[in-house]
Amino acid sequence: MTEIGPVQVLAIGFGPDARFEGRVLEELGHLDGLGTIRVLDLLFVRKDPETGDLLALDVQGENLGAIAGALLGFDFEPDGDRTPVPPPQAAQGVFGLSKEDLEAMAASLPPGQALGVLLIEHVWARDLKRSIRDAGGVPLAEGFLTPELMAEVAAELIAVSAVIEEEQAAAGSAA
Repeated sequence: MTEIGPVQVLAIGFGPDARFEGRVLEELGHLDGLGTIRVLDLLFVRKDPETGDLLALDVQGENLGAIAGALLGFDFEPDGDRTPVPPPQAAQGVFGLSKEDLEAMAASLPPGQALGVLLIEHVWARDLKRSIRDAGGVPLAEGFLTPELMAEVAAELIAVSAVIEEEQAAAGSAA
């Protein structure tokens, strides 16, 4: 079995005036092409303003959407025989978004709103994941800093970033 890096689920909300012009798909393709991430699945859904039904939007391409759709509670026909994979043993401190979380998020969409569910593998972190696991490490939490917390530490992050860039430039000119 091929080892897979950490898989992240991103749930992104879009208002009724969202413009699905392909820019998100283009950027994901760019990042995938760099080998930084691998797009495993993507599905955009919209809550019909009249019926309240959740409708899949056909903007992500024909090869995407089945996994994210299943996570949102869509009933897709399986593509051939699939051997079920047993879930990993649960560890204390397990975190993340569950199927129930995603279904509830989709169900709570206001009429006319849309939701994009994106599954990406962090290819860059495959070896890091293995190293942490081999050292006996267990993930306790992960996430992005909130805008409020970013504002609190922005000056320090900018200073650290500048130092790193200077060190990289010096190392590059020395080579």
